[in-house]
Amino acid sequence: MDAQDTVRNAAVRYEPDEKPPALLSMGLGLQLAVLCVAGVVLTPAIVIRVAGGTEAFLSWAVFAALAVSGVTTFIQAVRLGRIGAGYVLLMGTSGAFIAVCITAIAEGGPGMLATLVVASSLFQFGLAARLSLFRRILTPAVAGTVIMLIPVTVMPFIFKMLNDVPEGTPLSASGTSALVTLLVIAGLALKARDKLRLWAPVVGVVAGSVVAGFYGIYDTRLIAEAAWIGIPSGGWPGLDLSFGPTFWALLPAFVFVTLVGAIETVGDAVAIQRVSHRRPQAVDFRAVQGAVAADGLGNLLSGLAGTVPNTTYSSSVSVTELTGVGARRVGMAVGAVFIAMAFLPKAPAVLLAIPGPVAAAYITVLLAMLFVIGMRIVVQDGIDYRKGVVAGVAFWIGAGFQNGAIFPEYFNDFAGGLLQNGMTAGGLAAILMTMFLELTQPRRRRMETECHLSALPKIQEFLKSFAAENGWAQAMRNRLDTAVEETLATLFHRGDSGEMREPRRLQLVAFKENGGAVLELMASSRDEQNLQDRIALLGRYAEGPAVEREISLRLLRHVASSIRHQQYHNTDIVTIRVKAPQAEADQPSESGSGKSE
Repeated sequence: MDAQDTVRNAAVRYEPDEKPPALLSMGLGLQLAVLCVAGVVLTPAIVIRVAGGTEAFLSWAVFAALAVSGVTTFIQAVRLGRIGAGYVLLMGTSGAFIAVCITAIAEGGPGMLATLVVASSLFQFGLAARLSLFRRILTPAVAGTVIMLIPVTVMPFIFKMLNDVPEGTPLSASGTSALVTLLVIAGLALKARDKLRLWAPVVGVVAGSVVAGFYGIYDTRLIAEAAWIGIPSGGWPGLDLSFGPTFWALLPAFVFVTLVGAIETVGDAVAIQRVSHRRPQAVDFRAVQGAVAADGLGNLLSGLAGTVPNTTYSSSVSVTELTGVGARRVGMAVGAVFIAMAFLPKAPAVLLAIPGPVAAAYITVLLAMLFVIGMRIVVQDGIDYRKGVVAGVAFWIGAGFQNGAIFPEYFNDFAGGLLQNGMTAGGLAAILMTMFLELTQPRRRRMETECHLSALPKIQEFLKSFAAENGWAQAMRNRLDTAVEETLATLFHRGDSGEMREPRRLQLVAFKENGGAVLELMASSRDEQNLQDRIALLGRYAEGPAVEREISLRLLRHVASSIRHQQYHNTDIVTIRVKAPQAEADQPSESGSGKSE
């Protein structure tokens, strides 16, 4: 086991399938709820008040937002069929929808908002079901850039919270309470060990709140005025099924923001897997599909309930890394807390009474960690100058639009202010640049056949032709043949009869890249262990009998420079990069332009 694994073992105390003590699970669940309840509540409040909605609708929208967030957070953790990630992914109202939701209410009323949210959620279900088709667009560079832009988008509002104190408060009140919160959280996170580190955020918030109470800025009035138990009445807006011009004019904007939210969810689902396991593992894209499907379910329920759409909250990734607890029990606890808060108005009042400077310091630590997680996602599969251009340019475009520095006179009112959100603008830039790269790639050679031993001669003939068109000699052809044959023998292993079990269709795509070859094998999934993980295990644990499948793994590792296995529901995609022998790599291609690419 290498040094990286040792560090990861020390950091992660509870993996998703493990069961921490009930008190710890509830404590961390309450901690996450404390962090995010303000966002869940304040986003619909901002939308409805700016759009001129009624107080009855506002009360209902806040209640519905808490209830839907609780239900979908619970589903993300437990995973119902193909809906849910099976990880701690907290759900809450989405700030990316603020501009378009305000426009929908102002121009069509609450019923129009509800209908648009329901319609756009259907797009997300389709995206989740066919996520493998978007793998070349929703790349780690795109997802990581969107994750990095979340702090850029949110931090201006967080910094404003540092001065969110009543008039007449001593000048030192906000700074002192925020500083104490920040120092306690950072100090415990950096130096505390074992169980104490798990409670770093809670201890920091309590310490900051005590200091705030000393200055008299902890507002107990909100708690006193809130009811103990209650459900708003008369606020549900229903659905506007007229499908008039307003609906069709706003639907594209809602669909695009839903896509951006889905990209954020993809990034969050990838990131939570990175921080929830002791031993680094390949990303399970079935969990990513489940996360996007649960996000779509949340939007569908939000529309039916008549409130602002929701999405995954990236702070759950930061808290998981900070505390080292990735057990899904925590996600279940957060869901239960949100649902309880929906019916117990005093509970969110207690949390909302936490002073702005204390909350700002708390969130600053988490967003700083989130930014680093986004960086790691961008570089996880290696980064070349193309990925660097996509990530770098998109990031600064997002930052520029977020700060109103890029031609505001032209873009501030575009599509209802869509590009005023840095995450949306930067995400769109990353998508467009990635699409441009894909559309301008040389032509790929492809073939389709049965995933069966009898197809090997046909595959070898295809690879022979591909190698010849690129000027590669027998040594490179042998490498290509070995890579494909051993991948098939390992991933879709033979039964005792010597034939592939459960014959399936196989699509093979081949193209030239950086002097070598890239082979992409796509077949229906059998829910087997990830090929990347199995090859990685060979490097860590070399002992044991050399069975047939292990021999295939070792041969595959010998001829391939990198292997990436993406597992989706019903689809396995294995991407193999094969370097040409040095003599052939230095030899110019006989075909000149390399049409086989």
